Amino acid sequence: MNSDASDNPSSMTPNPRHSRSGSGRVSRRWIFAVLALIAIAVAFGVGLYPRFEARAALKKETASFNIPTVSVIKPKASNGEQELILPGNVQAFSESPIYARTSGYLKQWYVDIGKRVKRGQLLAEIDTPEIDDQLLQARAELATSTANFKFAESTSARWEALLKTDSVSRQETDEKRSDLAAKKAALDAARFNVARLEKTQAFKRLYAPFDGVITARNTDVGTLINAGNGAKELFRLAATHKLRVHVQVPQDAARDVTIGLIAELTLSEYPGRRFKGTVARTSLAIDSSLRTLLAEIEIDNGKEELMPGAYVVVHLKINSSHPALTLPVNTLLFRPEGVMVAVLQQDRAVLTPIKLGRDRGNEVDVVSGLNATDSIIINPSDSLVSGAQVRVAQDAPIKGKE
Repeated sequence: MNSDASDNPSSMTPNPRHSRSGSGRVSRRWIFAVLALIAIAVAFGVGLYPRFEARAALKKETASFNIPTVSVIKPKASNGEQELILPGNVQAFSESPIYARTSGYLKQWYVDIGKRVKRGQLLAEIDTPEIDDQLLQARAELATSTANFKFAESTSARWEALLKTDSVSRQETDEKRSDLAAKKAALDAARFNVARLEKTQAFKRLYAPFDGVITARNTDVGTLINAGNGAKELFRLAATHKLRVHVQVPQDAARDVTIGLIAELTLSEYPGRRFKGTVARTSLAIDSSLRTLLAEIEIDNGKEELMPGAYVVVHLKINSSHPALTLPVNTLLFRPEGVMVAVLQQDRAVLTPIKLGRDRGNEVDVVSGLNATDSIIINPSDSLVSGAQVRVAQDAPIKGKE
């Protein structure tokens, strides 16, 4: 078998036609496989690309809507003319509680609350039997002292005449002189005591110290009246033709409130009306507890439209020597570092510390930290951090549109 195989040369030589046909079939298979892979990849890519594109667009849109939308405002520059609005208390120009200066029982009162009285008008009478009796006793003692003084005076005069003739000794004459001086002192004391009791008795009639209106009556007929410590107020009298309005001016505006400044008063019971007054005086001192300056405004009340004790709103138009920028209070951020505002710089919010001046209620004055050209974010979020990206409201995209 082996010799036959080795003797046949054709069995040992490869067929070139068969080799070429086998390698061609392998190459075509690889080409088909690569083309198939490419086709599959193209088809897969064509199918997934819109999804990737949609996902990227959604991510971009989501990121866009995550940027907070804000509104901005410019600080309002003040021209120095400002209206200061403060609460005030109306008081009578003159007001006096009326007490008794003598003790007794109220005999009669002649005026009641709301009664207009004139200066010197009788208000009430007090029955003072003890004082009356003391006065009678004092007058009797005065009469006794007067008689003793006259007797001592005549006696001293006789002894002076006898001394000139050496009928009496100088010692006895000096004794008469001393007795005369003692009787003179006793007479003066009796006179002063009578005068004192007469004045005390006169106090049983109460008179009005000035023109005004009785605003309180705290007694009635038969009431026991005590003078001195613990005395009870019987009447209260107020002069209402002119009124005083007391107002507490904040320290930062104290130097701008000067004497002669016109003030306007408004009251809820007079809607649309303004009562004019003038700053008449100030305390010229800052209250250390309130940090305010007490200012007093005088207002004419000839028609008696205003009443003491009323609450009013005082409007003071002042010219500030240090104009400031004004911001609404909804732009402020209160942080541990102090008061801040969010300033828009390009598309970023930058937290900027500021120093506040006068508080106007809905607005505040900014003394330092801002420029008039700055754009301030309104209603900033408490979680806003400096450098955060923001979008101004008018530039915000509408959902569903590019």
